[in-house]
Amino acid sequence: MLFGLMIIFTLTTERFFTEANLLDNVAKNAITLLLVALAGTFPILQQSIDLSVESVVLLTGVVTVVLIAQFGLGLLAIPLAIGVGMLAGLFNGVVFTKLKVPSFLVTLGTLSVMAGVGKIITGGSTITFRDPGIRLISNGDVFGIPNLVLWGLLVYVGTIVLAFRTKFGRYCFALGENERVVELAGAKVDRYKIYPFVLSGLLCGIAGVLLTLRISSASPNIGSGLLLPSIAAIVMGGTALTGGVGGPHRTILGVLVIAVLNNGMNLLGIDSFVQEIILGLVVVAAVALSIDRDKIDVVK
Repeated sequence: MLFGLMIIFTLTTERFFTEANLLDNVAKNAITLLLVALAGTFPILQQSIDLSVESVVLLTGVVTVVLIAQFGLGLLAIPLAIGVGMLAGLFNGVVFTKLKVPSFLVTLGTLSVMAGVGKIITGGSTITFRDPGIRLISNGDVFGIPNLVLWGLLVYVGTIVLAFRTKFGRYCFALGENERVVELAGAKVDRYKIYPFVLSGLLCGIAGVLLTLRISSASPNIGSGLLLPSIAAIVMGGTALTGGVGGPHRTILGVLVIAVLNNGMNLLGIDSFVQEIILGLVVVAAVALSIDRDKIDVVK
């Protein structure tokens, strides 16, 4: 699908297959989606879901600007803002596991709560900061490769290591396949069900920080519109919503499909409303193709 889209857009528009477009538009714009999709991958692997991802991006982005502009913390603002994202993920995980509230409902609620907190902090308007040095973290480049892309690839490799070279990763897959077996193996199930949400908050925090540093501001709408494309990227990449199958190594394929599709449709001048329809159809098709029906006795 990815190569097919690239061929179609290369033949239909002259600007698509150019270095400027692929690096400055496709790659840079894909990084935020990649980080958010990687964040959502781990909860889905264990057969849960995190719907609060875009609100965590908003909250951490707003916190970053406030800490830099109003408190003058400079680089210290970055780990503090990411820490806020991790606390948000920890809250989701604790409520989910300890209070036995389905992850769908917990994160649906915190999606609204954190968005509201972020908008209260901004006062409903865009807030900015002026620090050219700190902006280079997101806007500079190394040998012509944008820093934003390098950060995204670094995180991508890190998530692959977590998924396939650590006990945490193995338990994510195991919980998605059969949670009862994990319990019988003597693992602390609640702990390993919380970790993916903390990791999700961490990755969304990184996404919010990098996005904010890129544009030197945070608005009440920063991060909006990331939830649906991130889920689409996850399932298109091959991580089934039924859990236990897939992983972060596949998620990048779904992200690239979404990024190329959006960029190509923009270059072709397709109406934004039509683009939403196409994306929605892609999500439905992706779920239908990737779901593991052998694990489902009844569909409701």
